[in-house]
Amino acid sequence: MEGFTPWPEEFAARYLAEGYWSDRLLGDVLRGGDPGRTALVAGDERLTYAELDRRAERAAAGFARLGIRRGDRVVVQLPNTTSFVVVFLALVRIGAAPVLALPAHRSSEIGYLCELSEARAYVIPDVYGGFDYRDLARSLAVEHVVVDGDAQEFTPLADLDLDLDQDLGSGSGAGLGVDRGSGSDAVLDSGAGAGPVVYERPDPADVGVFLLSGGTTGLPKLIPRTHRDYVYNLEASAEVCGFDRETVYLVVLPVAHNFALACPGVLGVFAKGGTVVLAPSGSPDEAFPLIERERATVCAVVPPIALLWLEAASWSKEDLSSLRLLQVGGAKFAAERAAQVPGVLGCAVQQVLGMAEGLLNYTRLDDPRELVDTTQGRPLSPADEILVVDSDGAEVAPGEVGELLTRGPYTLRGYYRAPEHNARSFTPDGFYRTGDLVRMLPTGHLVVEGRDKDQINRGGDKISAEELENHLLAHPAVHDAAVVGTPDPVMGERTCAFLIVRDQAPTLREIKQFLKERGVAGYKWPDRVELVETFPRTPVGKISKKELAASLR
Repeated sequence: MEGFTPWPEEFAARYLAEGYWSDRLLGDVLRGGDPGRTALVAGDERLTYAELDRRAERAAAGFARLGIRRGDRVVVQLPNTTSFVVVFLALVRIGAAPVLALPAHRSSEIGYLCELSEARAYVIPDVYGGFDYRDLARSLAVEHVVVDGDAQEFTPLADLDLDLDQDLGSGSGAGLGVDRGSGSDAVLDSGAGAGPVVYERPDPADVGVFLLSGGTTGLPKLIPRTHRDYVYNLEASAEVCGFDRETVYLVVLPVAHNFALACPGVLGVFAKGGTVVLAPSGSPDEAFPLIERERATVCAVVPPIALLWLEAASWSKEDLSSLRLLQVGGAKFAAERAAQVPGVLGCAVQQVLGMAEGLLNYTRLDDPRELVDTTQGRPLSPADEILVVDSDGAEVAPGEVGELLTRGPYTLRGYYRAPEHNARSFTPDGFYRTGDLVRMLPTGHLVVEGRDKDQINRGGDKISAEELENHLLAHPAVHDAAVVGTPDPVMGERTCAFLIVRDQAPTLREIKQFLKERGVAGYKWPDRVELVETFPRTPVGKISKKELAASLR
C-alpha cells in the first residue's frame, strides 16, 4: 500500500521465525469460539459465535457487492453496537481497511480522515447522541455512505446483509463456501438468484486496520496496523491478561478505541472464545446493571471512569461480585486510587500503558501489589526493544527520567502518508519516539512521569495543542492563542486556552459554540479560557508554555 512503511526484511523474517507473527487474519478471530456459545451481547441482542460469524460473512458479501475491494479504505464511525462489530469483521475479511473514527469526531476530523485515507466509503449511524451523522456525510466527497438506520438518500446497512442461502454447518465459519486461506479469492453465493460474490482475501502482511494517533501536530495521524502485528497484539495481550472461554468482557469505552478493541479488548475475547458485552458508556447507571446481569468479569476503563466507579460503589445496589479485573489505562492512574480498587470494587486492578502506535505495557496478574499500584506495567513482548533517553538521544542512567523509545513486532515503522512527521517521530534505526517521559525500574516496569510532546491527555482523550490553537486563531476576535494542559484530579488534565484578543473578548461559551460550528469534536473544546496581553517567551523566542501552565497553579 502506497504510504505504508513496512518493517525491514530482516526484522520481518525474525518476527516470523520466532513465532511473533503468523498467517492468522483479523477476520478469523471468531474461530476461537464454540458455535453455540454466546459471543456478543448488545442491548437486547445476543449472538452466538455461529450467528455473529454468519452476520459478518453476509456483510462481507454485501460490501463486496457494493464494490469495496482488498486495499480499499473505509471510514467507520459507529458507536458501541452490534453493527460496529459486524462491519469491522466484514471489512477485514474482504481485505478492506477500516479507518476507525470515534463517535465524537465531527466534520473537521472526518473530512480530513476521508481525504487522507482516500476512503471509498463512510459508515455511520443515522442519529446518535442527538447528532445527525447524515448531515455530516452530505458535506463529504465519498463514493459510498452506508447508514445504520434510516439511510434517507444513502445506502442502508441492512441492504448489505446479503442472504447467503447456505446452512452455516457444524463449526464457526464452516459451510460458507469461503476459502479460509489468504491471498486467494473467496466465493459466496449471495442467494435470490443474484449470482456469486467474489472477493480477494487479504494477505497477512496487508494493512488490516487504521487507528488514529492522539495527535501532537495538527489533526490525528493514521496508524497502519497489519493483520500480522495486530493479531499478535491481541493474542499476546489475551494471554498476559488471563482471558479464556469464561471471560465476560464489558466494553464501556468506544469500541473503536485501540484499548477496547484489541488490548486485549473485543478481538482478544473472541480469540479466546469468551463473551463481549457492549455498553453505551462507562456511567455507573449503565455499566453496573450490565455487570450484574451478564456477570461481567473484566472491564477496561480510563482513570476518570475508575474514579467515578470508586465513588458510585458506595451507594450502588448492583451486585459487582463477578468482576475480577479492572484494567485502567489511557492516562496515569494515581497510586493511591489504584490501591483502593480491590477493597472498594472487590476486584484486581491492572495498570496499562499503551498506545495505538503499538507498544503495550501491563502490570502482570501475579505482580506484587506495590508494583501494580505504583507502575504502569512492563512491555508485553520479549521482542519489545526499550530505550529511555535524554534530549540528546543518549540513554539515561537506570532509574532516571527520559523519553521512552521503542521498536518491536507490533509497533509501527511509520505513520501513513506522513513522511515529514515520520522523520521527526522515528530514529534512523527505526525506534518510535513515544513522547512519554518515564522511569524504568530494575524489574522492567515503567513509571510515567509526564509528556515530552505538546499534547494534553484529557481523561484518556489525546488533544493536540497545535490543532486546537489553529482553530482558535480562526476566530475573528483572537489575535494569538496558546493551549496548555492543567492538572485535574478527575480527568488527569484539563485544557486551558490562553488568548490574546483584538477587541471584544469572546466568552468561553462563545468559543465553544465557534468550535462546534467548525466541526471540532467536543472533547477538544477548552475547559477554561484566560485572556493575556502577551505570552511569556523562552530565550529563543518561543512561547513558554511551562510559564503559562505554572501561572494556573
